[in-house]
Formats: sequence, structure tokens, C-alpha cells
Amino acid sequence: MSTHPFRTAVESGDMEAAIAMLADDVVFRSPVVFKPYEGRDAVAPILRAVAQTFEDFRYVKELGDAGDHALVFHARVGDKELDGVDFLVTDDAGRITDFMVMVRPLSASIAVAEAMGRRLAEAGAL
Repeated sequence: MSTHPFRTAVESGDMEAAIAMLADDVVFRSPVVFKPYEGRDAVAPILRAVAQTFEDFRYVKELGDAGDHALVFHARVGDKELDGVDFLVTDDAGRITDFMVMVRPLSASIAVAEAMGRRLAEAGAL
């Protein structure tokens, strides 16, 4: 299996290329808020904030087929180590239509929520 282009963009630090892969009507399901974010314009600031918030981020495994992918990652937020998965659903053109993130353990999820809340508030995205 070849590496998903979203993973390639993230690993190279090119968040704008990663954002360009989102469908206009993408649905993003966060690990820390109940209501999904809808649309590329709503999701873009979140991805930019994640890139600034997660430290030592690295994908460690990739699973998937033509339209469904799971990108397993490891990162740190402050002193909290975390593991997570980006679940991506793509359309026939390869655009990401559904993006769900899961993170463990709970203490890391809380650290992510607090750090992302601050970062998004500073960016005026909340």
C-alpha cells in the first residue's frame, strides 16, 4: 500500500497541502467536542492549530483501502504523551469527505482540549 497523500503532506509540514485535500463540505469529528465541524473553512484553522500544538508528532502506522484510511500517530502535548488515529474517508477524486480523530488516554485528550482551545481562541477561530 502506498502512503496516503494527506500523511505525506502532514509529515513534510505542509499543512496548506493537507488542507487542500479536504472536500469543500468535509465533516471533521474532533476527539474533544461533540458537534462536528463542517466545511473546509471551519476545519482549516483546526488543522493549523494542531500542527502548532502537537509536539514530536509522527505517524506510526497506516491502514486502508481505496476510500477508507486509518493513520495511527503518536505525539506529545506538554508533558502528556498520546496516541491517536486519523480516520479518513475519501471520495472518488481523493478529497477527504469525512475526518474523525480519536485520542487516548483521557488525560492527553484533556490536555489537547485545553491547548487547542487556547490556540484557536488566540487565532480568533472560536
